[in-house]
This record gives sequence, C-alpha cells and structure tokens, in this order.
Amino acid sequence: MSSYLTIARDAEAEVEVKRSRFLCSLVRVEDEDAARAVVERLRREHWEARHHCSAFVLGPRGEIERSSDDGEPAGTAGAPMLEVLRGRSGEGVSDVVAVVTRWFGGTLLGAGGLVRAYGDAVRAGLDRAGTLRRTLVHEHLLDLGHADAGRVESELRSRGVVVLDSAYADRVTLRLGVPPEEEARLAALVAELTAGTAASTVAGERWVDSLPS
Repeated sequence: MSSYLTIARDAEAEVEVKRSRFLCSLVRVEDEDAARAVVERLRREHWEARHHCSAFVLGPRGEIERSSDDGEPAGTAGAPMLEVLRGRSGEGVSDVVAVVTRWFGGTLLGAGGLVRAYGDAVRAGLDRAGTLRRTLVHEHLLDLGHADAGRVESELRSRGVVVLDSAYADRVTLRLGVPPEEEARLAALVAELTAGTAASTVAGERWVDSLPS
C-alpha cells in the first residue's frame, strides 16, 4: 500500500426526502477519538434533531471501520453510510468521519427509503468534499551550503521533487519527500545539481497529501 484516498476538504450537504432532512457532515480525522469527538460535537450543535448516524474509516488500508444507526432500524443508516465511504471512485476514502443528522418530517420512509436517504446524503457530501491522494514517501535529508541552497531547492521543486521543509542554520538542510521508486532519480538530480559534492540521506517515511482532484 503506497497511496490511498481521503477527502480534500471538510464539507456539508443536505438531502430531503418526504420532508425529512438529512444533513451530512464530512470531516477529515486522524484517529478514532477525533472521529467520535466530531460525532459528539454535531450532536450538541443539532441537539433538536432525532438521529445523528455516523460512519468512519481510518488508516491507509481502512484498518478501522465503525458505524452507528443511532436509533434508526438496524442496518438502515450506519451500514449504507459506511458502504459509500468504502466505495468512492472505485476505491474507498479513509481518514474521514461522516455524520448524517436527521430531522424527522412526519412520514415513515421504511427500511429501503432510509438506506437510500442516508447513502445519498453521504454521496452528496463527498461530491462537495472532493478527494485527494495521500502517498507514502521516504524522507531524505540534503545538507547544503547557503550559497547553493536556494538554487538547488528551486531546481528540485521545478523538477517535481517535494520539499517538505527547509531548515537554516550554519548550513541548510532540505527535507525531501520521495516515493521509493524515485530515489534513484533523486540521487542523480542531487549529483547533477551539486556537481557530485552532496548526497541525500534517508531519515524515515511519512504520508503526504497530493493535489485535490
């Protein structure tokens, strides 16, 4: 697993079915505590609503999945919400919590109607949120003199190398994010740009965001 999708931005969207309102709130989160905190925050904000159903997926492989019907008939809310998160754009989105707040409109929708409404609310929210891809990169440290640092950093950026950070002290240290398959290319670029006087060292790995789609 070298990449996965998450939402590009937090978003809200609402659908109405037979006067029942279904407000979907999508929030990017890093862990289960943060996801549950979002649910509780929205429960407080919309205290007058009857249901606050939720689903969340966490981790690069979707390792953690949870859902709640919050008083709706079993399987009619949280499960269809989770299914939408699992299947967005042919692959699931992760690191996201979806909360659908329902205001009852006076007409019972039946199990099928609820499944459609809760799923449609999450789909509408994802349309507004958009997606971005997170990629696993190796962190490389490149130590440079001040005279060369600006030029080298600019050249690396122009050739598609992600510069995660620049630290200035007696010398300049660039922290670069490089997919594993691009490490040989990085070594060649650094050798070219420094006339062979510098080389990067691996310092770890991290997940980084790409541009929204």
